This record gives sequence, structure tokens and C-alpha cells, in this order.
Amino acid sequence: MATEHVDVLIVGAGLSGIGAACHLRRRSPGKSVLILEGREAIGGTWDLFRYPGIRSDSDMLTLGYSFRPWTGAETMAEGAAIRDYIHDTAREHGVDRLVRFGHRVLGAEWSSTTARWTVRVRRPAGGPERRGAAPADPPPTAERSKDRPDATEVVELTCSFLFACTGYYRYDQGYTPEFPGVEDFAGRVIHPQHWPEDLDYADQRVVVIGSGATAVTLVPAMAPTAAHVTMLQRSPGYVLALPARDTLRGRLRRALPDRAALPLARAKNVGMMMLAFQLSRRAPGLMKSVVRREAVRRLPVGYDVDTHFAPRYDPWDQRMCFVPDGDLFTALRDGRASIVTDTITRFTRSGLLLDSGTELPADIVVTATGLNLLALGGLTLTVDQTPVEPSETVAYKGMMLSGVPNFALALGYTNASWTLKCDLVGHYVCRLLNHMDAHGYQVCTPQPPAADEPLEPLIDLKSGYVLRGTALMPKQGPRTPWRLHQNYPRDVLLLKHGSLHDRGMRFGHAARRADAGTEAAAPADRFDAPTVPG
Repeated sequence: MATEHVDVLIVGAGLSGIGAACHLRRRSPGKSVLILEGREAIGGTWDLFRYPGIRSDSDMLTLGYSFRPWTGAETMAEGAAIRDYIHDTAREHGVDRLVRFGHRVLGAEWSSTTARWTVRVRRPAGGPERRGAAPADPPPTAERSKDRPDATEVVELTCSFLFACTGYYRYDQGYTPEFPGVEDFAGRVIHPQHWPEDLDYADQRVVVIGSGATAVTLVPAMAPTAAHVTMLQRSPGYVLALPARDTLRGRLRRALPDRAALPLARAKNVGMMMLAFQLSRRAPGLMKSVVRREAVRRLPVGYDVDTHFAPRYDPWDQRMCFVPDGDLFTALRDGRASIVTDTITRFTRSGLLLDSGTELPADIVVTATGLNLLALGGLTLTVDQTPVEPSETVAYKGMMLSGVPNFALALGYTNASWTLKCDLVGHYVCRLLNHMDAHGYQVCTPQPPAADEPLEPLIDLKSGYVLRGTALMPKQGPRTPWRLHQNYPRDVLLLKHGSLHDRGMRFGHAARRADAGTEAAAPADRFDAPTVPG
């Protein structure tokens, strides 16, 4: 049986993967597309996380797709609503039929001779394709085990372009530090990434360890039902209230049709995010005072704001937390929740002993302690039999890797909504593929900057999960096109309207088979190729 081939293979059916497929449907309709999803559902993060109160940590007009604006009234939507939005978008664009569930991509090998990727995939053995099986079943390359219902097999297929929309963290395991004495604790210890459906926390004393977006979401969501919820943080983070509903968007929608009102409201939100970020970078003291003043206004008189809401770092050195209508502050003000800023000595049978000598009683402890960073969703890449180490590559335009042909990854912003950047990446990939078709190219290979140019980590946040995983991630260079600018208007110009030919990209064709010992794509353009409109 012949190996199945598609033009574009997308890895991941989350927010970015579905968006990428929709862009290809809209802008490159002649391309055959297949989406492989390791889990059993569309939605990615928004299907995986099911903890109480799960919601977006940025406004929905910018987290939603540009080609299908979010129309809900909420500024920050609940996880279930976002999951439905992704499903509905997939259905409307017909890309739900392109998804194969239970297909985990293990690795991909590039051949310059054929100008194709050969992709190895693990899937349930012998079972039918779930949802939208595109062409034919790939032939298995491993023995099937028929005596176990959970047996798997490894299959292969090929593609001309590989698009990784895998996110940036491990789906199977959240980060939990080593806590001395945890085995002595009589209650339950839970990580939000794997929330048990049967957990009943009514009238229970809950301690949430952490100070990030997950923690500030869990505390007000659990407080009305639990006996009391304590947020235990080693150090505070920045927390800022946002209106639960965007009043300007409502006024615009009453005055204008949605096709005009929603893009205007989205542009306003982008501008506000950029203003806050630039203010944080250029005048951190001013931004600190704004955030502190808002916390003082929302908390009871005499509350120790400087202990619990005054971080040691500058705004946006780590991601800022936003709470709709200040719900966290409301829970604290009403006495249903509290914050303790201290460090853990050990777990005890009945709670947590802190370094200050205080013991926090707890029936349930939630470890909202972060994620485990994972480059490319854990899939391995090989180019002409040479393994690719992501940390030794340089990101090109924040979406491709130096020396890796016909490959892109969807990596969103850390200082704004994830989808803003992923939308631009999807648009750029379509421009790139259409340009290659128009000029007869088979291969596009990003090139690294000059060897003497300084390199930096791709993600410049100082959050714990980023610092723990920095060594796994690609690098960035000092200037365009190797610089990740975290600047939406600048990226719009670069990715939607900028030239496809620059010193960082080389186009070419499949290598000639005559030189089989040294496979490499035959170059068509030098770095200094003339500018060609995209």
C-alpha cells in the first residue's frame, strides 16, 4: 500500500491548529491538509483544563480569530465557551473533517532528495479513524498487538510542509515541585492540569499554592462553595482588574454592523494591551503605582497590599494576571478567601507547615505551580539524517527554525493574546506556500544569522516555567528577521505585507539524486536575492 501524502500536515487541533487549517482553507484552497491530534477532542488547552472557573487570561476579541470574531459579551470567557467557539469555527470552515484523533506525532525526517517530510505517528492499533479520515489509511510500520484493547501501532505518512501547532507545554504532566512530607498529608493533592471530575470541595478548607493566572482564577471560583480558600504564594504577582464586559464594544455594535464594529473593538483592545506593555517597559515605576493604587481601592482598608500585591520584579517581566470585575479582590474583601505570602517547610497530616512557623489547615491542596515547557510538542526532527536540536536553532520571524526546511511552528505572544501572533503565522504560511507554487519552488529553508551575532532566549519572560525550560527552546537573534519583537503592528507589517525574500530565507528545489551522499536542497536564491512581492 502506498504511503499517504498530504501537502500540509498540521500537528495539533487546538486553538492555533484549527486556526491554521482555516487559513489554509481560505487562502490556499488547492492544498491538501490533514490535522493529527494526540488527544480525543478538538480544543487543546481549552479541552484539557477543566478546573473551576477556567477562563481566558486575555480579552476574547484578541484571543478569538481575526476571520471569525468573538461575538460573546464577555471580556474574558469561560473555558467551555472557548471550546465551543473552536468547535464551531472548525465546523463552519469544514476543517473538523480533517482531524484524526488519537494520533500522536513522534517524529519527522526531512529528505532533500524528495523535498518531503516522513512523519511517524502512534495511533490506536486496528481501530477506525476518528473523524474525517482524509485519503487512505497509512500502512503500519510496527506489529499490532491484538490481545490488548489499548494497543497502539506506529504508522508513517509524508507531507511537503509540516506545521507544528502543539503549544509550548507538556499536556500529560504539569509542574509540581518536590514538597517534603506530602505523603503524610491526609487530604487530596491536585494539579489543575488534571482536575478530577469527582472532586467535591463543598465546605472543605482549600489551599491553592501559586500566584499566577491559574491560582487567581481558582480562588474566586472555589470560594463561594468551599469553607475557605487560601492562596499560598511564595512571592506576589501583578493582578489587575478588567471589566467583565466591554462597554465600548457594545456601543459600537449598536451603532455599526458587526463587520465594522468588531474589528474596531479588537483594534482598540490591541492598542490598550500594547500601551500597557510599553508603559511597563519604559516606565515600570509608573505602572507599578497604577496596579498598586487599583489594588488598594478594591481591598479593605488596612489590607497589607505591600506584602501580598507588590512583586519584586517589574511589570511584564512575568505575565500579568487579569481578573474580571476584580473577582479575586471581591473574594478577599468578603472574607471567603485569603492570601498568605510565605514558603513551605513541609506538608503535615492536616495541612502545611510554613517557614514562619504558621500551620495552614487544609483538606485539599491545589498545586497551581505551573507548566512543564516542551518544545515542538515533544516531536523530534531530523534533516537529511542529522537530528535537529531546537535549542541550537535560531527562530526566523518567530515561526520557523534555521536549517529546517518547509517547517513552521505556531508560537503566540507572551505579552498579548496567543491568537494574535498565531493568526499572523497562519497567514504567512499561506503566503509562503502560494509564493512557492507561483515560482516553482519546492523548498524554503530559513538561514541563521552571522555566526558572530549574539543570541538570546526566544522567550524573554522570567516566569518559573519559562526559566525551567529555556535550555530546550530555540534562540533569537539581535535583529529582524531573527528577532521576536512581541509587537503586533510590527508583525502585521512583517508577516502580512513584508517581502518573502530576505537574507534569512533561501528557496530551492529537491536535490539531485546523483549526489546521494550529500543531500541538500538545490538553492535557487542567495541571501541577497532581489525583493519579490509576496
